[in-house]
Order: sequence, then structure tokens, then C-alpha cells
Amino acid sequence: MFKFPGPLLFTVKVWKPNDVEAAKNGTKLARGSNFQCLMSGTPMAGDYIKAEGNAGRMSARLMAIVAEGERGRVYLAPTLEHESAAIKTIPTWLPEGETPAQLTGGGAQANRYGLKTWASLFRPRQLIAMTTFSDLVQESRDQVERDALVAGLPNDAKPLRDSGTGATAYADAVAVYLACGMGRAADYWNSNATWEAGGGFVAHAFTRQAIPMVWDFAESSPFSDASGNWESTCMDWVARVVENFFPANGGVAAMSDAQTQAVSADKLVSTDPPYYDNIPYADLSDFFYVWMRRSLKPVFPDLFATLAVPKAEELVALAYRHTEGKVGAEAFFLEGMTQAMHRLAEQAHPAFPVTIYYAFKQAESDGAEGTTNTGWDTFLAAVIEAGFAISGTWPMRTERGARSIGIGTNALASSIILVCRPRAVDAPTATRRDFVTNLKAELPVALAHLQRGNIAPVDLAQAAIGPGMAVYTRYAKVLDAQGKPLSVRDALALINQTLDEALAEQEGDFDPDSRWAITWFEQVGFDVGEYGTAEQLSKSKNTSVSGLVEAGILASKGGKVRLLKPNELPDDWDPTTDKRLTSWETVHHLIRVLEAGGEGAAAKIVSKLGAKAEVARELCYRLYTLCERKKRAAEALSYNGLVQSWPEITRQARENESIDGTVRESQTTMYGQE
Repeated sequence: MFKFPGPLLFTVKVWKPNDVEAAKNGTKLARGSNFQCLMSGTPMAGDYIKAEGNAGRMSARLMAIVAEGERGRVYLAPTLEHESAAIKTIPTWLPEGETPAQLTGGGAQANRYGLKTWASLFRPRQLIAMTTFSDLVQESRDQVERDALVAGLPNDAKPLRDSGTGATAYADAVAVYLACGMGRAADYWNSNATWEAGGGFVAHAFTRQAIPMVWDFAESSPFSDASGNWESTCMDWVARVVENFFPANGGVAAMSDAQTQAVSADKLVSTDPPYYDNIPYADLSDFFYVWMRRSLKPVFPDLFATLAVPKAEELVALAYRHTEGKVGAEAFFLEGMTQAMHRLAEQAHPAFPVTIYYAFKQAESDGAEGTTNTGWDTFLAAVIEAGFAISGTWPMRTERGARSIGIGTNALASSIILVCRPRAVDAPTATRRDFVTNLKAELPVALAHLQRGNIAPVDLAQAAIGPGMAVYTRYAKVLDAQGKPLSVRDALALINQTLDEALAEQEGDFDPDSRWAITWFEQVGFDVGEYGTAEQLSKSKNTSVSGLVEAGILASKGGKVRLLKPNELPDDWDPTTDKRLTSWETVHHLIRVLEAGGEGAAAKIVSKLGAKAEVARELCYRLYTLCERKKRAAEALSYNGLVQSWPEITRQARENESIDGTVRESQTTMYGQE
């Protein structure tokens, strides 16, 4: 796998390209075939590349070297000596185990291209570095124990695994911290670590929960001052965690099976359960486990007794672990989660709720029965079957916007915390009509409350589950017209339908031009449409195409019309002088200035809008929902981004108003003195 690639069929040179855009794309094609041949320009299909990789005919070429110069980084063309140095040493030990053949989450996966073992994810000298540092963990542990004895720590020979406190346990603890540093090293010293061109540093491999196929990677020196080095990238971060431990608070960590665990009756319970089939933690953990086992098996022989992480009992719904496929996986998850929830319901403190974090996006399928998701259906069914009633939802900002999955996507910004209490033993039975009636009465109020709290549009459907399921779970049963219990899936579909109706009803707050634009946007987006259709729609919205053009939101020419995109709107727009101000226009001007000039630029417009700005923010929720339904990710991202930036925009707007007020007062005083 690590053989020298053979005769040099092409030469790598470092210089500024004539065609910058072509250089950015490299040999990757926009659509159709995956790549084109560097020598002939012939397109190559993905299956061909995978076949070559699985046949062992795929290797790597050194493309460039980044060095520190007097005035910054210097990019150098590689030489044969540099490339030979990278591969001439053959490691004497390789981590055992195979990379998972099936992973959820989408995207290209390394296993499909022939990288089928954990060892194949590392280049030869990366393996040498990893094995050398792993061996040094034990050497360091032994030296620490000797130093601790010299320093006067008791020599009780009781190891850390047996709650020892002497020199032996102290040395074991240091070995654990060093092994944690090895985990960070594994994340950086592999062939999936990429070069972050914008910041000029090596980025770690696990930017998301997957092992993708990476076509160009960066290799950092463990002894450099750059990212990926042993001292600052690996051990400094471990040291920061250790320094912030607070043993005086009496915190205790213990591992137990969620389906059989015991919780003291005087403890509050807050849990973050597995997200159905979203992340195969045990499969991915093997990447780190094979290295930690090498370093820590002498310290924790029982914990590292197996060659790989145990997987059979992991409470996730992965079809490939069950002979019955998806059906078996769903049954396994439902049974296990129900048992785990039962344990919590039985042991939870009666005076306090159980809180359950669930950052799993719900709106993934939109069939005839409405928006539903098997992961949410199954999880909520387990919670309800355990005897819990859901009394509310707390959206909590837990996700970092700069994480890889969050950049340029509509990934959840918050975890949704379900607030659960035991359901009353005398809970009544209700009909489907009773449920829908109460849902329509209570969900719009909860929706308005969530919007006032500035929940991100991407999180709104998740957060609405709580108030909706609070109605559903206050009953022992909800019966449909045939007298059969209404399933959680059907209840979720009704909740999402009611949410959509509540958002649609908010359109009454908008001006006629904006109501026309919303309907038109739902039908054609920013694409071109027929003038006659637009004019007919305008009559029902009490406006006209000519008026929409005058309002500055529509272009009309040659019998065709289209909504203007934010980047097509005039830069000199001033809401205080706009004679036909619309909520639609306001939203898209705010998006334009936010994306071009940041929150400060948007704050200047909000200062001029006054109370009208809030109506524009409300419109973003409606537009985001339409974009989600129509799979318009780019537009959805803009509407979500504006709402997420709203607290900072309004804060700066208030500061601007305060400063302007101070200036006006000063000017008045000065004129009075004159």
C-alpha cells in the first residue's frame, strides 16, 4: 500500500497559475465524472477510481512543502529526496482492524477507495511517528513513577484502576493524559488531515463524524511550531482540560449500561441519548481505540481487552448490524431506548423534570402524511412508552457555527432539550379532533414565544415538537376516527402541519406587496415567470405588477417577471426615503448589507427602520420554511443567518441610536450657547 509511486510521469512546480479558477478546481469536474486525467484530460468515472484504489494501485505524490521564511510562509516545489524521505522507512507495527464499510451521514468514504484498514489511513512516516510516541507513553509512565517515589509519594503499588493514590496511580494518570495527547496526534498525523488554505494551517481529520475520502492532505512535523505539533496542538489542549478540573466539587464519572443503570433518588437527571442512526460512534471510535490500546493496555487491561470497541450493545439503529436490516435496527433501538427511559422514569426525582438533549434534525422526509422522521418518531415513542409526558422544549445553543458541518449549511444551531415529567396516572383519553383543536389553540402562542426569543429558523421545527407533544402526551391515548390510537408519527405530522399553518397566518402582518412576493417565491423562487400569471396573482393580493416594480422588488420585461435577488438591489437604498417600503424589500436589503458589510452595516439600516424591522425578522421564518420545503439551501441559509445575527444587529443599532442621540443633544446645547 505504501510503495513508491514509480516513474515520475509529471513534474510539480510551485508558481502562481495563469487560470486561478481552474487551479482551484484542479482535476475535479463539476458534474458527471469525478475527475479528469492529469496527462490526457480524459474524464474518469467514480467506479473506475474506486476499482483502482481497491486493486492497490492508488498512492500519493508530494505536491508542495510549506516552510517558515523570514517574512512568512514559503511554498516550495518538492524534490525526489523529499518524497523518498517520506516513504522510505517501513513501520514495524501496524494498528489492527478494518475501517467500517458502511457509515451513515453521506459523502465519499475512504473504505470504498481501498483504504480498508486503520493503518491505510496513515502514511509510512506517520505510522513511525505514531508508534514511536505510543511506545514513549509507557516509558514516560515508568519514569514518572520513579520520580514520584523519589519525591516522596507513597509506594502502595495500587494502580489507578483500583482507586490508588500513590506513585503507581499517579504515573498511571500521567499515562492517561499522554494517551489523550496521542488521540489528538492521531487526528492530525494521518492522510485525512487537510490543509486549510484560508488560515494556512493543518486541519484535523474529524471535522465531522465520518471518514471521507480526502484527495489532498497535509502532513505536519510533530516537532514544528505549526499546527499539528506535539506540544501545542496535542498536549497543551489536554493540559487545559486538566487545569480546569474541579475535584473539590465532588464530580464523579462512571460507565454503566443505560438500560440497567441506577440513579440516586436525590439526583437531577439530564441526558444526551444516541440520535437513532445519525452517528455510528463505536465504528468511528476504533480509529482512536487502536492507538490508545497500544498505549494504555498495561494500565487498564480489562478496559482494553478487546481488539476493537464493542458494538453489539450500542444503542443506535444501524441496519448493517442486524440480520433483519432496518426493521430489526428500529426494533432494537425502540426496545433499548424504552428500557433506558423506563429506568429514568422510575428513578427520577418526583419534584424535578428529566431533561433530554436531542440535536437531531427532524424535517428530513416530507411524504403524503406530512413532515416526519423515523429517528424522532422512534425516540419519542420510547419516551412516551416509558411513562413520560413532555411538558416543554428548551432550545439551547450548543453547536459551534464554525464547525465543519455548520459552515455553509443549514445544520442545527441548537440542541433541543425536551422537558419531561411522569405522565399523570389519571390522564384522560382524547379524540383526534380534541388533539387538533388544542394544538391549534396552543402551538401558535408557543411559536410566537419562540420567535420572540430569536430561535434560529433552522431550529424552529425542532423546538415546536415540545409544545406540540406536550398536548399529545397530556392524554393517556389519542384515538382516531376508527378508535385506534394515534401514533407518534401521525402526531408529529399534525404538529408540523399546524406549525406551517401558524407561520402562514403570520402573513397577515405583512403588506400586500410582500404577501404577493411570498406566494410567488413559493412557486418559482427567484426564477423567471410569466407576466400574466404574476398580474393575476397580484389582483388577489390587492397590488399590481407595476406597483411591485415601483416598490423595487420585481423586474418586468418582455412578458416575463422575476423577483430581484439581494445582490441586485441598489446600494444607496434608504428606508426613510422609500415611498413604497415593503417587508420583503427590507429583508433582502438586510441580507445584502449583512453579507457584504457584516452586522454593523445591517445595524445602520435597522436603526432607520425602527419598529418595522421586527416585521422583517418575522418574514424570515416564513421564507426559511418555504426554502426548506423546496430544497433551496442557499436562500434558506441567508434567512437563517439574518435571524441568527439579529441580537447583535439590534444591539449595535441601539448603540447607534444612543450615539446619534448624544450627538444631537450636544449640537443643540452648542447652538444654544451661541
